[in-house]
Amino acid sequence: MDASNPAPPPPDPRLPELTDTERATYDWQFPIAGFGETGQRRLKGASVLISRVGGLGGMVAYELAAAGIGRLILAHGGDLRPDDLNRQLLMSHDHIGRPRIDSAVERLRAFNPRLEIVAVPSNINGENVARLVGMADVVVDCAPLFAERYLLNREAMAQRRPMIEAAVHDMEFHLTTMIPGQTACLRCLYPEPSTTWTRRFPVLGAVPGVAGSLAALEVIKLVAGFGTTLRGWLLTCDLRSFHVKKLRLHRIADCPDCGTL
Repeated sequence: MDASNPAPPPPDPRLPELTDTERATYDWQFPIAGFGETGQRRLKGASVLISRVGGLGGMVAYELAAAGIGRLILAHGGDLRPDDLNRQLLMSHDHIGRPRIDSAVERLRAFNPRLEIVAVPSNINGENVARLVGMADVVVDCAPLFAERYLLNREAMAQRRPMIEAAVHDMEFHLTTMIPGQTACLRCLYPEPSTTWTRRFPVLGAVPGVAGSLAALEVIKLVAGFGTTLRGWLLTCDLRSFHVKKLRLHRIADCPDCGTL
């Protein structure tokens, strides 16, 4: 064998095999440098928890379904309202007044019938957070309020689950990847909840669309093991002006959520 063109490593027997249908579906992804068949099999074997599947989390779920993730755990309570439809692309007009989670599951299964979905018709709370985080390899936080975000952050750190943190407001988005024991956590970034962060806020649907796609890409890179993630960095972007910043995050030594990791 030519040393300059070594044979590929043998397949990892611990990873699920790909079916012929999956190979045909994801054929355009295999040539991506560092990804290949192994990356695709890692996606198939992974479980991802998404807290809320509205405008932001819905796009994360959609892009992960497109990429071939194996299982999504979706937590979202409440019924669909007309004012959700400017940004929540997993919803549909005929579902107004019905549970949001039902519409999300229906749309995702129609798009990718191979996808396993665990549908939770409630938001993350003290009764379900430990169980749901424990089912996931990666957590994606797209909740609108700090109480829910803090709860998910504390449990993800305790169970040592990587967490993608994404948020949008007006024309801006923030995105980072948090690795327990290695990077700052949400409580390091925001020791106290924002006094201006409210359930209702100005937003155009394209903004969570951009942020959700990038958050899904963070999950894909993290699970498949290629490229560079935002671990330890906060990416911010004002899409009104395309002003982008990348800020180094630092852990707080006495952080109540990650200080002992």
